[in-house]
Amino acid sequence: MLPVFLLTLAAFAQEQVIVLKAARIFNGKTQGATAPGLIVVRGSVIEQVGGAAPAGARIIDLGDATLLAGFLDAHTHMSFQASDDLRQDRVDRLAKSSAEQALDATRHARRTLEAGFTTVRDVGGLDTIDVALRNSITRGVIPGPRMLVAVHSIGATGGHCDHSAGYRFGLFAEPGPERGVANGPDAIRAAVRYNHKYGADVIKVCATGGVLSLTDDVDSPQLTQTELDALVDEAHALKRKTAAHAHGAEGAKRAIRAGIDSIEHGTFLDQEALALMKARGTYLVATLMAPKGVLERISRGGNLPPQIIEKARAATNQIEATFQRAAQAGVRIALGTDAGVFPHGRNAEEFALMVNNGLKPAEALRAGTVHAADLLGLGDKVGSLEKGKLADIVAVPGDPTSDIRATEKVFFVMKEGVVYRDTRPKL
Repeated sequence: MLPVFLLTLAAFAQEQVIVLKAARIFNGKTQGATAPGLIVVRGSVIEQVGGAAPAGARIIDLGDATLLAGFLDAHTHMSFQASDDLRQDRVDRLAKSSAEQALDATRHARRTLEAGFTTVRDVGGLDTIDVALRNSITRGVIPGPRMLVAVHSIGATGGHCDHSAGYRFGLFAEPGPERGVANGPDAIRAAVRYNHKYGADVIKVCATGGVLSLTDDVDSPQLTQTELDALVDEAHALKRKTAAHAHGAEGAKRAIRAGIDSIEHGTFLDQEALALMKARGTYLVATLMAPKGVLERISRGGNLPPQIIEKARAATNQIEATFQRAAQAGVRIALGTDAGVFPHGRNAEEFALMVNNGLKPAEALRAGTVHAADLLGLGDKVGSLEKGKLADIVAVPGDPTSDIRATEKVFFVMKEGVVYRDTRPKL
């Protein structure tokens, strides 16, 4: 029934003209919201911004609210959601079939869309669940955000992207490039080609250790300069952008020198790394929500190994200070959250964290709209409210350029002209 329902909605959207009205609009290009807000949507695209409503159009009056472009999250993991028990999570992933995990992911997708995020970049999953989810959403089988996917994250043996690390010898077959684990430039190129073959929109690499992995230091570099050069060269030759998980400065600098498109997390970046990012136009996707989510699990008495708790506290103590320095240095910033490390649907809390750490509200909003769209290569389609762009539109109460936490109260969501959420107070 759901696929028919969604396809009917899409067909209905193609046939009608909808006018969205609100007290104000933030189009993604200005320093603040302007009043009043009016957008004319024909089918799946924006036909007009401002002016008068055409005769005969269906009018949706959203009242004392602000219209914004649909939000984008450049760093999610839609195929899982962590609990307070890390060890049990790992057991569950081994016990659950890929089909069951994919069904769980449909719930994550809906929650993300209803929170106002109409586009996400998924930067690593297992068993091509991310590909299946993307394709099902694209076909209208299930509701969810537009997705760009990475298939497997690529990393070194025993590193953050080696999902067999931390288990006893012989329990699993040693993973190779087909599972994202590679050593040496040629194997790295093979891993990129595997991901491309099976549907990757973006190539994600683990340039350093991580917080939630069991066998590495959080800031240790894990790939050589030659390996990272090969990865970026191969990905760009295949017309795929690249993203590097990188907490430590040295691993991040190797990725930046290789031409990586974005640094994910960037916890321990030094001034040299920030200067390189500024000079090369490399984006920072800071995922400030990630350490917040891990600390919440620790505070609730979650079952996390001691070494992970120690790494989480070290990263949390540094990541906000690094973000502040990046903002002051003029490094390009795109919103990303690491949703999956914390519950899906809370993505918009990243806006307030960015504002608390140096961005003005309007710039934080741009980080989650126009800047993220540019990073993802979708700037001609989404990220701002302009004629000819896809009708991805959300509404929040009040003015988010004055109260950034209004972004956490999305009550109206349209994606490509189809309304997926409308929880206005009924008069």
